[in-house]
Amino acid sequence: MDRKTFFQFTAPSNLVMLALMVFPLAIAVWFGLHYMTFSNIQHPEFIGLDNFTEILGDPKFWQAFLWTLEIIAITVPAQLVIGFLVALLLDQVTGRLRSLFLAALLLPMVVVPVVGTIVFKQLFEPSGLVAWFYRTVFSQPFIFNELSMKVVILIHTTWLNTPFVLVIFFAGLQTLPPELTEAAAIDGAGRLQQIRHIVIPHLQTLAVLTGLISVMDTFRLFDNVFVLTRQNPIFNADTILTYNFRVAMAVQQLGRGNAVAILTVIAILIVLIPFLYYTYREQIEQA
Repeated sequence: MDRKTFFQFTAPSNLVMLALMVFPLAIAVWFGLHYMTFSNIQHPEFIGLDNFTEILGDPKFWQAFLWTLEIIAITVPAQLVIGFLVALLLDQVTGRLRSLFLAALLLPMVVVPVVGTIVFKQLFEPSGLVAWFYRTVFSQPFIFNELSMKVVILIHTTWLNTPFVLVIFFAGLQTLPPELTEAAAIDGAGRLQQIRHIVIPHLQTLAVLTGLISVMDTFRLFDNVFVLTRQNPIFNADTILTYNFRVAMAVQQLGRGNAVAILTVIAILIVLIPFLYYTYREQIEQA
C-alpha cells in the first residue's frame, strides 16, 4: 500500500476525528488564554500565555507529569506481558471452560471503575484480606503512605487494564494458522520456540497497536487514583488529570485547567509520535 492509497482509505475517519477534536481543542486553547473562574465565567479576562507559564513553573505539575510517565513505564509493559501470557494459557482451554475463564478475566472491564476501585481499596483497609495477610506476615499494620499508595495504584492500574490487552491478544491468537505451529512441532520445535519464532512475530503489529492504546488510556488515568487517594496531598500521587481536576475545580482556576489540558494533549502527541511512526512504517512494509 503506497502513501496515497493509505491516506485515501483513512480520509473519512480522519475527517470525523478532526470534526470531533479540532473545535473542542480550539475552545480549550481560547479558554486557556483567559483568566476565568466561576465568578467571571461569562466575562473572562484575556491574559495571553500567563496560564501556561504558571503551569510550567509549578513543581506540582511536573511531579504529576513525571508520576504519570512512571505509571505508563511500569504498567503498560506489565499489561502487555501478563495479557500475552494469560492469552496463551486461555488459548489452550477449550469448550465451556474457555467461556467461563474469559468471563472471569474480563470482570475488571465490566465493573464500574469507581465501584471496582472502592472494593479493591477495601482489601487494604484494617479489616481487609491484604491488610490481614500483611499484619500476619510482618507483625505490623498496613499503613497507607506515599510509597504504599503508589504501589497500590500501580497494581490496581495493571489489574484494571490488563483484560483489554488479554482480549486483543486472544483474538490475535485465533488468527494464527494452526498449520504453522503444527509444521514447527513436526520439525522438532518446542512450545517456547514456537512462541518465540511464530506467535510473537505474528502478534508484533498487534502488540504495538495495543501498547499505543494502553499508553493513551493510562495518560487519562483519573477514576482509580481519585478514589484511592481522595486527593490527599500527603501521598504525592496526583496524575495529570487529578492535578487538572484540583486546579480547575478545587482552586476554581478554569483558565489554568484548560491550559493543563492543552499541555496534556501536547505531551500525549510527543509520547505517541514514535509509536504512530512505527505503526505506519509497519503497514507500509507489510504492503
